[in-house]
Amino acid sequence: MASDKERKDKFFASSQIEINKVYTEKDLAGFDPTSSLGEPGEYPFTRGVYPTMYRGKLWTIRQYAGFGTAEESNRRYRFLLSQGQTGLSVAFDLPTQLGLDSDHPLAQGEVGKVGVAIDSIEDMEILFNRIPLEKVSVSMTINSTAAIILAMYLALAEKEGIEWTKLSGTIQNDILKEYIARGTYIFPPQASIKIITDILFFCHKNVPQWNTMSISGYHIREAGATAVQELAFTFADAIAYIQAADEAGLEVDSFAPRLSFFLASHNDFFEEIAKFRAARRIWAKLMKEKFQAKNPLSWKFRFHTQTSGVTLLAQQPENNVVRVTLQALAAVLGGTQSLHTNSRDEALALPSEESAQIALRTQQIIAHESSAADTVDPLGGSYFIESLTNQIEEKVGEYLQKIENLGGMLKAIEKGFIQKEIQESAYRYQKQTESKEQIIVGLNKYEKKEERIRFRIYSHSKKIERAQIRKIRLLKEKRAEKEVKNRLHAIKEAVGAEENLFPYIIDAVKAKATLGEISSILKEAYGIYKEAIVI
Repeated sequence: MASDKERKDKFFASSQIEINKVYTEKDLAGFDPTSSLGEPGEYPFTRGVYPTMYRGKLWTIRQYAGFGTAEESNRRYRFLLSQGQTGLSVAFDLPTQLGLDSDHPLAQGEVGKVGVAIDSIEDMEILFNRIPLEKVSVSMTINSTAAIILAMYLALAEKEGIEWTKLSGTIQNDILKEYIARGTYIFPPQASIKIITDILFFCHKNVPQWNTMSISGYHIREAGATAVQELAFTFADAIAYIQAADEAGLEVDSFAPRLSFFLASHNDFFEEIAKFRAARRIWAKLMKEKFQAKNPLSWKFRFHTQTSGVTLLAQQPENNVVRVTLQALAAVLGGTQSLHTNSRDEALALPSEESAQIALRTQQIIAHESSAADTVDPLGGSYFIESLTNQIEEKVGEYLQKIENLGGMLKAIEKGFIQKEIQESAYRYQKQTESKEQIIVGLNKYEKKEERIRFRIYSHSKKIERAQIRKIRLLKEKRAEKEVKNRLHAIKEAVGAEENLFPYIIDAVKAKATLGEISSILKEAYGIYKEAIVI
């Protein structure tokens, strides 16, 4: 006879939601399927934002890639597209993210290391060489310098004779999470939000199919936040952006349909599925009730998912394939619109071509062999899933109220509330790992004393930095220097006049002004943000 003794006194999801032994209809007291679930493609979109979901069209397989030079990254993009990838996602190196040209002293040792180095429109031309921009959806993970990178992309499309109305893709353009979790900010928050609203205005009129912002919970989660915190802080950021756009004179339905989101898929399989479902319902209610959006497209929570990089181990890296598969499946069962699967070697280096292909094949196997895509919201109606979805929604609401009581997201960030909440969650998880309350296979249990990596690891070449510096010097020798200075001065004048900066930035990149030069003008005008110390 089996023992009634359980492995633990209590079981918890990552958000400290207690998990019952079994779930019944009693856990859904008062639950109304009509109002809480509805039909797929209908308010409140709990079951999915489209009526047929993957029965009509599979999610976009959008592998995140970018490293070294534009030439290297272009080869990787064309390889991935040839293997069945359906969208591109660009990773930029740290100097590009921080507004530094590759020849800047502070860029030394970081050029092309964790992403591709983009210094000018010439690099952008190489990056997308032989890639049909009007046919391929492109996502670019960039924030502080988002306006400059998007300007280069639009200038490139124009040079190739492609109408901006035909371009589809996403620019992350989510600066608040940089102050919270990542640190690749440049300007103070208010200045950064001014630049963001300039992009929203411009793209609404000129690039209507472009997603002008991908509000990111991914980096918040990777910094140590729980699933509930990931959603709560992401929605608090979104609320701040919408309020800023409203104050600038943008009507909510004019830009909200082009907002998208970026979430992590972590290890807690069922919690992640419930998180994605709760996110759709929370957003629909926020937009309809709080912001009085009338367009149903404004109510739809469309999101990209990336499997969790922070869960990957350098120890026994082959196990990462299993972790990524489960995380990817959770994203699919949760109804994501696009997905990136991390590679097995990302705890060791940037992905090798072989590892990137395995990650791509993981998605393709789920899509074509698992039947997970054959019905909409396959876990909908599960006592456990619906109860967990409800609890996540409730706890997110409690956080949003706390943040509102603090005066909104900007005030909460300035006071260090958000950062402290994440730090405490990260510390709790670390303690659980050290005490083996949380088992991590290969790290605190089932370790191997000696390990040998059985596959090739990508190695970053020091030649990349030298090549980029040569490129910048050659660019400056060839370009019309007077025109560059005039275009940079025009940006400075536009800042003083509080005009929309984006058209001036486009003019500057067309004249071959570098990313660092444009950033320097904005730094002079707005200053550089210094983070408050949180104790």
